[in-house]
Amino acid sequence: MADVVQAGLWGLVAGSALLLGAALGYGLRVPQKVIAMVMAFGAGVLLSAVSFELVGEAYEQAGLAPAAIGTLGGAVAYTAGNLWLARRGARHRKRSGHQPAQAQPSEAEQGGSGTALALGALLDGVPESAVIGVSLLDGGAVSLVTVAAVFISNLPEGLSSSAGMKRSGRGRAYVFGVWAAIAAASTVSAVLGYTVVGAFSPAVIAAVTAVAAGAILAMIADTMIPEAFEEAHLAIGLVTVCGFLVSFALSHA
Repeated sequence: MADVVQAGLWGLVAGSALLLGAALGYGLRVPQKVIAMVMAFGAGVLLSAVSFELVGEAYEQAGLAPAAIGTLGGAVAYTAGNLWLARRGARHRKRSGHQPAQAQPSEAEQGGSGTALALGALLDGVPESAVIGVSLLDGGAVSLVTVAAVFISNLPEGLSSSAGMKRSGRGRAYVFGVWAAIAAASTVSAVLGYTVVGAFSPAVIAAVTAVAAGAILAMIADTMIPEAFEEAHLAIGLVTVCGFLVSFALSHA
């Protein structure tokens, strides 16, 4: 029971960054370049965590085939879900709406876009949170690198998305309701990652870890890096590498 509670608490810690980011994005005028820099740094942190904490672990547990198949499967699943949601108004869910061409649609402009935005946030957050719970299966201690990576990546997501929601005319109750629900879902996902996945064999656990890794990699390429590049341009490479190295150093500390 203690490990289940621990999984939920760590999932909540990581998910709380969404609410923190939402509060900053909704209440303050954060410069677009600052958002972009944090987004790029978060992308670098996640890339390192995916490489060494997720895909690397999956490979060590079950070999190349489950790791590769799981990673590809996760990327395919995420991309399919992302395409479905994009057609329903959630294409720019991580965007702040600073540029008119990338503004989130209001409910009046596209019916059901509010629901699509919420589902999109759920799609982005579930794989990240699930691997927090899965990481507890390896020795009973959570991977602090994974938690840090998810927290750092969630902060700019909540910040940028909430600013975009505000610009599209969505109220405070909707914005904070969405992110509070996603933070709660992050908690549940971490618990399920520990309890449900933990009942399977090491090969299945490795495959599930790889699936989450593939989904996160696709999310980084589809949403985080493009959002960062819009404002940071040539600086994005350096900032992303810095995030990668910080995460790498933490994982080998």
